[in-house]
Amino acid sequence: MRYINSIIKADYLQRIRSYAFLITLAITFYAAYSFVPPPTASYTTLNVVGYKGVYNSAWVGYVSGMMTAIMLSMYGFFLVNGGIKKDIDTEVGLIIATTPISNFGYLLSKMLSNFLVLLTIAGCTFVVSIIMFFVRTTGSPFIIGNFLTPYLLFVVPAIFVISSLAVIAEVFLGRRSILQYIAFFFFFGALMANINQQKNETVAVFIDPFGVRTMTSSIKNHINTKYHEHIEGINLGFTFNSKRGFKTFEWNGINITGEFLLSRLLWVIIALGLVYLSSFFFHRFDFKQPVSKKKKPGLNEQHTDTTALAPAGINRTLMPPLVTDYGIIPFIKTELLLLTRKGSKWLWLISIGAAISMLFAPLNISHLYILPVLWFLQVTRWSELTTREETNRLHYFTYASYKPLQRMLPAQLLAGVVIAIVLALPLIVRYVIAADGYAIFNIINGAIFIVLLAGCLGIVSGGKKIFEIFFFLLTYALTQNIPVVDYLGAVKHDSNAVYIAVMLAFNLLLIAVSFGVRSYKLRNV
Repeated sequence: MRYINSIIKADYLQRIRSYAFLITLAITFYAAYSFVPPPTASYTTLNVVGYKGVYNSAWVGYVSGMMTAIMLSMYGFFLVNGGIKKDIDTEVGLIIATTPISNFGYLLSKMLSNFLVLLTIAGCTFVVSIIMFFVRTTGSPFIIGNFLTPYLLFVVPAIFVISSLAVIAEVFLGRRSILQYIAFFFFFGALMANINQQKNETVAVFIDPFGVRTMTSSIKNHINTKYHEHIEGINLGFTFNSKRGFKTFEWNGINITGEFLLSRLLWVIIALGLVYLSSFFFHRFDFKQPVSKKKKPGLNEQHTDTTALAPAGINRTLMPPLVTDYGIIPFIKTELLLLTRKGSKWLWLISIGAAISMLFAPLNISHLYILPVLWFLQVTRWSELTTREETNRLHYFTYASYKPLQRMLPAQLLAGVVIAIVLALPLIVRYVIAADGYAIFNIINGAIFIVLLAGCLGIVSGGKKIFEIFFFLLTYALTQNIPVVDYLGAVKHDSNAVYIAVMLAFNLLLIAVSFGVRSYKLRNV
């Protein structure tokens, strides 16, 4: 237990002191603020057609708790993922491997440190939700139980499961980050779809680690019973809609049943059980080194040819001529090589296959689903676009090169844009044939935006976590057909001119921030 406590404490402190955690915390504060929109807002976080809930303590507490459980589960995996990898990179794992701690004890400590990090963020949203109750409501009594219940029964089990999944993914998928991201992307999407489509209420409660079905069913049954309606679906999430007439209703929370409590406990047990199972497959930092088949020379053979080891100096006539090139083209070629050689060949095969599929799939499917997922497969390439030098401690050399701000940074961004456009070429060709210049412009502009976003967040945060989290949220929300996150022009907008102007403004802002922060780092390196 002493070793477990030490690992949990060290890992937790190391994570919460990072820039990625601080930036994520700031984003979470804003998200928690938006979970309870003002009455005049053009969006809602829980949409019941024709009805609107009264902002009492139950409504504010449960909606905030539910949104926290879903949102924190979405990006929490990316925030806490990589704990074992960091121990490998820093070689701390070699020290841990020599201690008496068991595999399960080590993995449990990693899971609990993940849980504490996410619990810290959840605690902040809990405080913000209480503040928003007093800001948004007037005259409703404050009942603390309506805030504690959803956070204890919705948020805590959800982030406990996510914490365990982050550890399990590292054990079974090793250091292949992109595999872990892809697996979680499809797991989360399939889980949410199954929860919403499941007809059996009992089964839906047990397969739902977030408590979504329990809350939406309670609200739906309340409205159908009181107002004699036949509402079937309730949308939980950011829904942007026009202002229409609606009836107000007062909802006082869910009825907590033994079945629901058992489902919460079951998910916690499953999470612990999976971590225990993965401990049997944990490598414990024992990586087999390849055995060289080349015969090593014997002691007598090492000093037989002393003349060959004699220093002969440097013959300049045998060296290639020195050619100076201060252009940007060599930098772009180098960055393209680094990007294309990043990752495994099988990932390129999948990416090429997905790109070719855009030639045959319906245009709307290719634009709204295949292209965003295809670009998300490149998340590990673009996330290191502007952080590679600092990660490998080469920035002391690269920042001292000739005009790094005018040559190196533009080359990195241009190389990333080239990769994005090449992957989107099949879809662009189809739009060229259809003579749809607006769609072509949006795809190219979207490629520029996502690469600029990767470069900007990498430069500002000094790491890749923030972009990976943000890119996942963008991709998932876009595949859910949410117009506000549409950076590809795949969703229909009210005004095309306004949409283009907003995207161009975002791109200019990202360029200004990227070059401004990089210029500051160059002067203070």
